[in-house]
Amino acid sequence: MYKDLKKEIIECGSLSGERGYTPGLSGNMSCRRGDKIFITSTGAANGFLSEDDICEIDFNGNISDGKKCPSSEMYLHLEFYRQREDINAILHFHSPCLTAFAVSGVTPDKNILPDIIYTFGEIPIADYAIPGSKDLVKNTSVYFKSHDVILMKNHGVIVGAKDLKSAFFKLEICENYAKTLLFSKILGGAKILPEEEVEKIYSLRN
Repeated sequence: MYKDLKKEIIECGSLSGERGYTPGLSGNMSCRRGDKIFITSTGAANGFLSEDDICEIDFNGNISDGKKCPSSEMYLHLEFYRQREDINAILHFHSPCLTAFAVSGVTPDKNILPDIIYTFGEIPIADYAIPGSKDLVKNTSVYFKSHDVILMKNHGVIVGAKDLKSAFFKLEICENYAKTLLFSKILGGAKILPEEEVEKIYSLRN
C-alpha cells in the first residue's frame, strides 16, 4: 500500500547520497501520510536504502510495521509534524557547507541573495544538545513554527516541506547558498543588500 512512498524515500536518499548531503551512515529522513510516519531506521545509509530500512511508526513513536528500529531522531521528526500541519516530509542531514556554519555557530547572512530572502527569510541555529535527546527536540523545536530550515549547533541541519521533493529542493538551495557564502569569503566577503531592497523583497512575500 505504501510502496510508492517507500520508493520515493529510497530515491531521495540515493540522490542525496550522490550529492554528498548525507555521508556514510549519517542523517535520517521521514514522510507523513495521514496518522502514519515512515522514517529511516537506525544505522541506515540513506544513499543505499532498501524497503527494510524504512519503519512505520505512530505519533507516540511506536513501531507499527518494520523489521528494524527507527532512527533515534524520530522524536525530532514527530515534533516537527505536530507543530506544522503543512509539513509532510523531513530531512535531517549533515551536508558539509550548512554543517560548517552549524559547527562554527555562525548564522548564514540572510540579506545577500533575493531568492533566499524571499523563500526562507533567515536560517536560525538551535542550541546544541546530544543527538537523539529530549533536549535536542526542545532546543530545535522552538523554531519549527516559523522556519522550514534550521541548523543545529555542532550537528547538522533539519528541513521540513510539503513533500520529499520540496524538502530536497530546499536543502539543495540552502546548501548551495552556504557554499556561495563560503566561497565569497575568498573574494573579500559577500555584500549585504541595502535595507530598502530587502524590504521590497519582503513585500513580495506578503
